[in-house]
Amino acid sequence: MFTALFSFLGGNVFRMIFGEVVSFFNKQQEHAQEIERMKLQAEAEAAQHGRNMEAIKTQAELGVKTIQVQAEAAVGAIEAQGWLEAVKATAIKTGILWVDGWNAVIRPAAATWAMVMMTLVEFGAIAHMTDDTAAICGAALGIYLADRSLMKRGK
Repeated sequence: MFTALFSFLGGNVFRMIFGEVVSFFNKQQEHAQEIERMKLQAEAEAAQHGRNMEAIKTQAELGVKTIQVQAEAAVGAIEAQGWLEAVKATAIKTGILWVDGWNAVIRPAAATWAMVMMTLVEFGAIAHMTDDTAAICGAALGIYLADRSLMKRGK
């Protein structure tokens, strides 16, 4: 009977100990797999976060660039409109004879002065123009030529 009891307990105890050892190793393996999965998940999330941040940065830069381009285009349009209005204003008749006469003479006189100055500087080296004088000559010619061009088109 003692042998039967010892066999019974020995068989069950062995099975129980063996089961616990196997269970311990299984849990340890599952734990290692879970840690590895968490590490891979963290790396994937970090990479995704980096891609998201780069996309946000790119979108912000593109938005700023778009706003800058729109602002520059608006300023250019305003400057062009202002120049056109200034040229149009040079041809307005006031009804005062001497003012209208002066207005009719001043643009061709300024354009002639500009052409003479540019010719003297370019071909004869007799005169010297500063950058400001050259800019004034260009503006005088621009107003005169634009005024004549606009008058021909009826504007």
